[in-house]
Amino acid sequence: MFESVSAMEIVGALLFAIAVLHTFSTRLFARLATAQPAHAGLWHLLAEVEVVFGFWAGVLVAVMLVWLGRDGTLEYLESRNFTEPAFVFAVMVIAASRPILQLITNTVDALARLLPMPTVTATCFLCLSLVPLLGSFITEPAAMTLAAIMLRDAILSRPVSNRLRYAVLGVLFVNVSIGGTLTHFAAPPVLMVAAKWQWDIGFMFATFGWKALLATLVNAAGVTLLFSRELASLERSAEAARASPPKPVPPLVTLIHLAFLAATVAFAHHPVFFIGLVLLFLGFVEAYNRHQDRLMLREGLLVAFFLAGLVTLGGLQRWWLQPLLADVEPTMLYFVATALTAITDNAALTYLGSLVEGTSDAYKYALVAGAGTGGGLTVIGNAPNPAGFAILKPTFKDEAISPLGLFAAATLPTFVAIIAFLA
Repeated sequence: MFESVSAMEIVGALLFAIAVLHTFSTRLFARLATAQPAHAGLWHLLAEVEVVFGFWAGVLVAVMLVWLGRDGTLEYLESRNFTEPAFVFAVMVIAASRPILQLITNTVDALARLLPMPTVTATCFLCLSLVPLLGSFITEPAAMTLAAIMLRDAILSRPVSNRLRYAVLGVLFVNVSIGGTLTHFAAPPVLMVAAKWQWDIGFMFATFGWKALLATLVNAAGVTLLFSRELASLERSAEAARASPPKPVPPLVTLIHLAFLAATVAFAHHPVFFIGLVLLFLGFVEAYNRHQDRLMLREGLLVAFFLAGLVTLGGLQRWWLQPLLADVEPTMLYFVATALTAITDNAALTYLGSLVEGTSDAYKYALVAGAGTGGGLTVIGNAPNPAGFAILKPTFKDEAISPLGLFAAATLPTFVAIIAFLA
């Protein structure tokens, strides 16, 4: 099965495995920073999850330069597609801007007051259900950015239990991963196969969308019910915050920001266009900075670095990933894809599966459904996850999110998604 594996592919697989293990070991490096203050800067750097895959991709490039030389290394790097990391950076910066965030927050607040429950509880439910489903229209990274910021400001920045923090994080990651399957043009794992298999929006909703909608609502309702008492206890502080709302942004500025976001989403596969838009957006923000907050440039760049590292390392994993997806019975493939998504990017997984020829409709369904289902279990499972991770990490104890804690918190919502997609 692996007859033609090159030495560089084996090296790439080993470095990929080390990077995956590194994501689960960041606390070890944080402790080393305390134990060895002389090198605390290096250990703190290696304790940042967003740095992990970029760092080990750098090691891979160094090995390639020695092994393959300059020309061979550049040939490999130029064969990789870095559009997704660049797009996630662009959409994070624009979607997290004050005018757009204020618009979405006001909309969610208005809807929350219509629901028969305390406002904070309703806000939690909507941020874990409605906003992730927007990922099918404004792209998953944008939905993750908006939901994470609203959850951070409304709930997780307040003195709540660790159980609630991880429960919200797990449901958010799972719901964003499956919430992008209502359409054929917004979620990366669907985009990789939709054109080739001729899937349109009607097919997506009838085959995947209603199941994802059901699972998303069940997961969001489960968290809000389980922690309803703790969420209700935040109502008084939330009322105080609503009593002194931020200065409203002029409607014209909001419309211009929405136009930037819409254009970026529309040209998501054309970096030559959306990078220019981002530069123009930065100029507009500087011109009207009185209506702005700090842009998420640092967070966006770290997330892009993480994803670029994943793309660089992922290019050498085809030799072992694709055989695992071939000649597998559809139901088994669903669980294989769910498990593999937890340690690989789900878009790369569906792309490799689409290269298998002569597959049945059941195979195609199982591959995409599994890729969506497992996308919330780890920070590397779905492209928007590093964005949510970067935004929410400061609200956790010691400003660190445990990968094992995330996995445990996402397990039950993932089982809900499994039940829905196997229905």
